Amino acid sequence: MLKSCKYCMRIHDSKFDCGKKPKRQKPINDINKFRWSRRWREKALQIKERDKYLCQLAIRENPPRYIYTDLEVHHAVPIEEDWDKRLDDDNLITLSEEYHEKAERGEIPREVILNIIAEQETNSE
Repeated sequence: MLKSCKYCMRIHDSKFDCGKKPKRQKPINDINKFRWSRRWREKALQIKERDKYLCQLAIRENPPRYIYTDLEVHHAVPIEEDWDKRLDDDNLITLSEEYHEKAERGEIPREVILNIIAEQETNSE
C-alpha cells in the first residue's frame, strides 16, 4: 500500500524505510514500554492532581518556591528495583525536572521523598 511519508515527504510503500524516520533513543524493554503506556500517563496525571501541580520539594524549601512547570512524576523506589510498586500512589511524587534529576542521582535521600509522599497521602484522605 502506498502512503505519503511525513518524514521524507515522498510517496512510497508503507513498509519501506526511507531512512528519514527518527530512531528510538531508548531500547524497547518492559520498563520503557510501561513508561510509554496509557496506564502510566493516567497515573502520572492523577499524581500531579493529588500534588496540586506543584513540585513537592520546592514548596518545602525555606522560603517556599512554587514550581508548576516542567513537572514530572518520580518513582521513589525505582521500577528496576521493585516492578510491583510502579503504579502505587505511595511510591510516586510530583517533582520539577531539576529536582527529579537530583532525586535520580541520589542527591535527595529516598527517605525524604517517601516521607513527603506519606504526608501527601495523609492529606489527600
